[in-house]
Amino acid sequence: IKEKHRDILQKHLNEIKQIQSLIKETLQTIRKIEKSTEVSSTIEYSSKIREFSKFPPKVQVSLPTFIPKPIDREKLYSLFGQITPLSTATEENVLSLNQPKTSVRELLDEPELVTTIQTGHEKLRSVACLNEDRIWTSGKTNDIKCFNIKGSLLQTIKQKSGNFPNDIAVDSNGDLIYTSGATGTVNQVKNGQTEELITLPEWTPGQLCVTSTCDLLVTMYSNDKTQSKVVRYSGSTEKQTIQFDDKGKPLYSGNYNTKYITENRNHDICVADCGAGAVVVVNQDGKLRWRYTGHPSVTKNKPFQPFGITTDSQCRILTADSYNHCIHILDQNGQFLRYIDNCDLEYPYGLCVDNNDNLFVCEVCKGHVKKIKYLK
Repeated sequence: IKEKHRDILQKHLNEIKQIQSLIKETLQTIRKIEKSTEVSSTIEYSSKIREFSKFPPKVQVSLPTFIPKPIDREKLYSLFGQITPLSTATEENVLSLNQPKTSVRELLDEPELVTTIQTGHEKLRSVACLNEDRIWTSGKTNDIKCFNIKGSLLQTIKQKSGNFPNDIAVDSNGDLIYTSGATGTVNQVKNGQTEELITLPEWTPGQLCVTSTCDLLVTMYSNDKTQSKVVRYSGSTEKQTIQFDDKGKPLYSGNYNTKYITENRNHDICVADCGAGAVVVVNQDGKLRWRYTGHPSVTKNKPFQPFGITTDSQCRILTADSYNHCIHILDQNGQFLRYIDNCDLEYPYGLCVDNNDNLFVCEVCKGHVKKIKYLK
């Protein structure tokens, strides 16, 4: 287009130069006649002013303009294909940023009972590791107790409401966090003072965990007990809600049954939904990855109803099968690996794993916490 426009302008310029040359020639002729003494040349001269007054047509050059058409994206996708969105949920990248690299640790052939701590709780339900030497425990009483590994009571915290906590956790600063169904709040105990972090007027908080990024994941059910969901909080600010799958169906059973929750090292969110008889695992974006509904067994003949759930440094998932008196160990993709059923477990409930991959198990009826070694 540019070359074509240049040629048009060049032709126009050449025509003008040609007229200029003719004008100069005519002027020279007129000057000769003016100086000449011959009358005939003056008489024969014909004026060319009218001829020269007609210039070549003026050339109007307009720059090219792009005229877009509406883009049919679906037609483009069908012609070209499409690029999948960038994902940051890859295990390798996330672990290199947020988690120390851990050596591979295999399962023991026979898990070993290390110690038993008598808590005195009525209906012991939850345990949370403060460090390698101390644990927090709670049950169906209004007190939350801290024990050392030898079983000595170090501290007791009582709920203001006088009601039992639904669950407990420990944040990265070592502060205790607990949910209260009676007040509909998530509370933090800091320097001996209890403060409300989150208030839920239309939902009842159930279980919770602290993530590797210091967020809180809280399971909750609606006050009419028909819906359940998981909500991620940064401090007291709601960041994410996980409730439905891609087809709009509920991920979790819509009731007030216990739904313990934990985050795996690969940032999957794992919920033990005892009402559904399943472990439900979604990725960090809330997309369903898999469900585990138990493992066929001749000796485990009661329906699978998982309660406590935790994960270890190998991304393995451990969940308490209370009515079959055992622990199921799964890999990060939901494949069954083995049971822990040889430590005289009786109605295991809440679970946690410390930084050395020692497992702590609540026995709900006895009020005992058992420390179990299950990795080499």
